[in-house]
This record gives sequence, C-alpha cells and structure tokens, in this order.
Amino acid sequence: MAAVAEKCDYLSVEDYLAGEEVSDIKHEYVDGQVYAMAGGSLKHNLIAANISGLLWSHLRNTACVPLSSDMLVKTFGKRFRYPDVVVVCDDDASDDERVRENPILIIEVLSKSTRKKDKGEKRLEYLAIPSLLEYVLIEQDFAEIEVQRRSASWQSTYYFLGDEVVLESVNATLSVETIYERVQNDDVLAWIEQQQKEGA
Repeated sequence: MAAVAEKCDYLSVEDYLAGEEVSDIKHEYVDGQVYAMAGGSLKHNLIAANISGLLWSHLRNTACVPLSSDMLVKTFGKRFRYPDVVVVCDDDASDDERVRENPILIIEVLSKSTRKKDKGEKRLEYLAIPSLLEYVLIEQDFAEIEVQRRSASWQSTYYFLGDEVVLESVNATLSVETIYERVQNDDVLAWIEQQQKEGA
C-alpha cells in the first residue's frame, strides 16, 4: 500500500502508537513523522490474501503464523512499518500486542507507487532486522516474485509463472500460479490462455 506523508511536528513513539489505536487510517512511523497508508487495489488484496492463506495452511500446528497488514513491525531505530504479510513465531514477544519485532519472513506486494520504497528504503530497514531470514517482493501488475535470503547474502532469486517459490524461512514451496490465483494482469491472463491451449 502506498504511503502519503502527513506534515506534523515531531511525534513520539508513544503518541504514535496511541494514535494508531483509535485511528481509522493506518500510518507508518519514520523518525517522528507519520505517513498515512493508502488502500490497496483488488490485485494487491488478492495476492496478499492468496499468499497469507497458503502460509496459514502450511504453518498450522507450528510455532509460527502469518499476519496481515494490520500488524506493525518495528524496524531499526524509531521506525514502524505495516508489511503486507509477515510471519512471526512464538518467541516474538513485545510489550505491545500490535507490534512485532522479530519477524522471520516479510512480504510486500508492489505497485507503481510503492515499488521504489519497497525496493529501497524499506528493504534496507527490513534486512537490518536480526531475525529476518527472507524478504519477498511480489509484483501485482505482472507476474514476478523476488526472494532475498539471508542464507544467500540477500542476493535476489526471481520466480515466474510455471515456477515454484522456495521459502526457506518457513520450509515451504509454493507455486507462482497459486500466489496469483484470480489475479487479472496481462501475464496471468496469457498464462491461463496458454494452459488452456495446451490442455485442449
């Protein structure tokens, strides 16, 4: 989801968290400034719901769980973000139940308005979290999934339709098609058409 800056004087972390508890709009917090989060598109919501559901099923009866974009993640310094999907485990304790500090997997769904920040500023913040094992970026306007792993020194691996995405952090293998299920972008529509021709 896109973030829009709101001009204000310096806001303390305590006041920010108190405000989020009663606000109708989510805000991210960066060094005393707040940024309102704009709503996501249908494609964005479908992708986030798909991968969250796949991870929920995979992680049943384990110590870890996927959480939605309503869960705040504290990054380095005084910064709080709302990732689209985050996986945390039982050892991720916090004084505030709305905030997690030790995610093992963070997933962002990209759009034209968020791509630069998710691949730049947020990436640097997320990769600095000691517990994080993988960072996943999923394009919504075309079919491309980028996975960065701590075990590979954060080098990028890319996956496309027909591939299976390996998520080492949660010991899961997910097909790209299931992540893009019901999403209508040019890549997915062309893939479906090709599959139908091959199956005819």
